[in-house]
Amino acid sequence: MAISNTIRPGRHFLQIPGPTNVPDRVLRAMDYPTIDHRGPDFAELGLRVLDRIKLIFKTSEPVIIFPASGTGAWEAAMVNTLSAGDKILMFETGHFSTLWYDIAHKFKLEIDFVKGDWRTGVDPNIVESKLKEDTEKKIKAVCAVHNETSTGVTSRIGEIRKAMDNADHPALLFVDTISSLGSIDYRHEEWKVDVTVGGSQKGLLLPPGLSFNAISSKALDAYKNSDLPKSYWDWEPMIENNKKGYFPYTPATNLLYGLDEAINILTEEGLENVFNRHKRFAEATRIAVNAWGLEILCKNPDEYSSSLTAVLVPEGHDADSLRKIILDDFNMSLGTGLAKVAGKVFRIGHLGDFNELMLAGTLSGVEMGLMKSKIPFNKGGILKALEFLC
Repeated sequence: MAISNTIRPGRHFLQIPGPTNVPDRVLRAMDYPTIDHRGPDFAELGLRVLDRIKLIFKTSEPVIIFPASGTGAWEAAMVNTLSAGDKILMFETGHFSTLWYDIAHKFKLEIDFVKGDWRTGVDPNIVESKLKEDTEKKIKAVCAVHNETSTGVTSRIGEIRKAMDNADHPALLFVDTISSLGSIDYRHEEWKVDVTVGGSQKGLLLPPGLSFNAISSKALDAYKNSDLPKSYWDWEPMIENNKKGYFPYTPATNLLYGLDEAINILTEEGLENVFNRHKRFAEATRIAVNAWGLEILCKNPDEYSSSLTAVLVPEGHDADSLRKIILDDFNMSLGTGLAKVAGKVFRIGHLGDFNELMLAGTLSGVEMGLMKSKIPFNKGGILKALEFLC
């Protein structure tokens, strides 16, 4: 029997791939009274957060924090390093890579957009061949989404960097880590990424509202010659004010309290333990999906995401109808299919503040929804997942 839309006992299961569940410790930290963002107490907080966020990006280089969504950090990466008419190399790996393309297009950049099937990540071989063909070095940046939130496909950034080095090409490397940072191993400095884009609302355990640019010295050199218009997103006043723990305009003070506590949580668990936990839950989810006889959208096992799993429903069935059953009857939200895969997939988020019992509840909700739907499947996926987890 379906539960009334106005009466939903128990907790809501938010299992979209972001925004994710916010830990109580972070919520309590954000309850702290707002303080003067020009005063000494704030400077202490600012310096501490700006220094320790580098641990999460695995960098010693500057990290800029904007009060914005990840989309703002995309724009900031471009306007601070590129000039009108510059050529960039981008890859269609899913919905969010196309949105990043849209921003570049609005700035009238010349874009070599490599089409994709939304089931695979950035191919390092294509990166290498494209850069080797560019004998005049017109390509100024390579843009890649590390973990494509719409598809559950993770591109191999370390291999992309090797491809760029093999091509001996000076292009900058921009990487979107919005749904991977704090969930999947990422190495800004080791992989020589020039601008890493991040967001607060997924693996960083926060509500939406903060975005990040981790920037290299090479990117700072590019800043000096960039002529794209920038005001709010300008790196220079940010960096200058950040030296003393301040910001050039009003920061999201209470979100910074939360970020401070989120960094505590991630470092207490240990980043490698965080990554291994996500890998384990992702594998358990895929075991359940395979046992149900359904297909994972991501084709290549070495590109499986640890943050989420996108599941294809059989031809002739509607993934959003299944999501509606699960929401109405079991009070659980799953991610919808976006753009090209709308109605074709549902997405299970298994990232952030998440443990075995929460995953078991999530997979149970999916299996119960499948039982109530008209989608053909094999029962027992949850039991297979539990066997793996135990």
